[in-house]
Amino acid sequence: MSTYPGGDPATRPRRRSRWFLASGFLAGSLVVGAAGAAGVAAAADRALSLPGLGRLSATAGSDDDRRAADGERRDQDGAERARPATPGTGKRGVVSVPCDAAKLVAALVTANAEGGAELRLAPKCRYTLTEAFHETDQYDGGIRDAREAADAAETPGDAEAPPHNPADDTAGLPVIYQPITIDGAGATIARDAQAAAFRFFTVRDGGELTLRDVELHNGRSAIEGGSVHVVHGATALVERVTVTQSTSLSPEGGGGGIFNDGNMVVTDSTFIGNSASGAAGKGGGLLNGGVLTLKRSEFHRNSANAYGGGLGNYRGAADVESASFTQNSAGQGGGLASFSARTKVSDTELLNNTAQVGGGAANSDAVLVMRTMTIRGNTSTVNGGGISTVKGLTPLDDSVIDGNTTHGLGAGIYAEKANLLVRGSDVTRNEAVGAASVGGGIYATAGSVAIYTSRITHNASTVKPGGIFASHAQVKIDDESVVVENEPTNCEGSQVPITHCFR
Repeated sequence: MSTYPGGDPATRPRRRSRWFLASGFLAGSLVVGAAGAAGVAAAADRALSLPGLGRLSATAGSDDDRRAADGERRDQDGAERARPATPGTGKRGVVSVPCDAAKLVAALVTANAEGGAELRLAPKCRYTLTEAFHETDQYDGGIRDAREAADAAETPGDAEAPPHNPADDTAGLPVIYQPITIDGAGATIARDAQAAAFRFFTVRDGGELTLRDVELHNGRSAIEGGSVHVVHGATALVERVTVTQSTSLSPEGGGGGIFNDGNMVVTDSTFIGNSASGAAGKGGGLLNGGVLTLKRSEFHRNSANAYGGGLGNYRGAADVESASFTQNSAGQGGGLASFSARTKVSDTELLNNTAQVGGGAANSDAVLVMRTMTIRGNTSTVNGGGISTVKGLTPLDDSVIDGNTTHGLGAGIYAEKANLLVRGSDVTRNEAVGAASVGGGIYATAGSVAIYTSRITHNASTVKPGGIFASHAQVKIDDESVVVENEPTNCEGSQVPITHCFR
């Protein structure tokens, strides 16, 4: 019998498809290695070629049959003739996967064995997985692990972290080794509430996963990537995907929803209620350690114990555009965090997020470029209600930092040993409310602050100044900027004299 219960509603096709036959070979045991996967595919092909079965799908029959069928269809439509029989010109048909979790497993096994596939899930189906899929993982540690092993051999004792236990690196679906597209058609892939911890997708070196129009619910991983893990040599495209209630238990890693260590593009997607719950967990919704492009996506109520409640960019490169981060929480960077990384964020909202440091965003030993931002209503218990930047570079252009609160220093912006550029922006109505709080607008210690054509107004702090405070820092304000109506003072009380600042 199958390891997985059928989806709901499950419908049996009239004629057994190649995916049904492939799943039959998995019955009783889902232990399939690379050789086993190839055997499943080969056996399915032999079964489909038996007399009387006929052609059951776009991939059934020989290559010649497929090319002939394509040619006939195109001739009938008056369209382009079939491609010539030369390497690299083959085209596979879309395979429909019935509303049955075991059929989905079988389809992915066959897709890997055949060098890739495009799968379409049953519309609105819920594929519930009850246990991890057991296979012999051909992964050898990959590009990044090999490089780090070589570095550790040259410099003993310099390894960043102990190696992972392979038993912790489990997924509910077969590992992605090939170019595979999954069109979810509004379906949900979920881990059963009583199941052991596993994520849904692991994409290995050379694998290319395209995931569209699907919800991933209740993934749970003992290491990185609660729902999806993309390794260093892999790629993924995520479109119109919702990731909910997923968790990474990694003590120092994270990615409650997704962990990307490769090359990933995320568009029009939503991350809700995910968590990086390890002691130093990073990236409650998404953790990036590779190359990430993120557009038109939303992060709500995600959390991380260390960095980046919504998004954590740690030693990676990320370009974020037209995103929204609301009500996320973390130790540092409630909305997003850039640590030892390169991060560019534009046309994005950071609203009502919370953290100890950097309620809206935190930048440390990194570059965080921010343009046309709205950073409002965020709270920090220590420093940096809106933004915290430490030992980093933070250009802020054409943005609004408004109504943020800290119980420590720098309600709008906290900068320590950093290079902060504020250009064409408003820092207004921020409050530093602790008993010894100072710098309602901007607090800078060491480093440098340059302010151009900007307004620092209506900010407040318990201890003066309420506008701009600087200690051992260089502060430059051009004559087009305005620093007025801050309480109890604008700049009086700063340890460094600040020119072009009204008292």
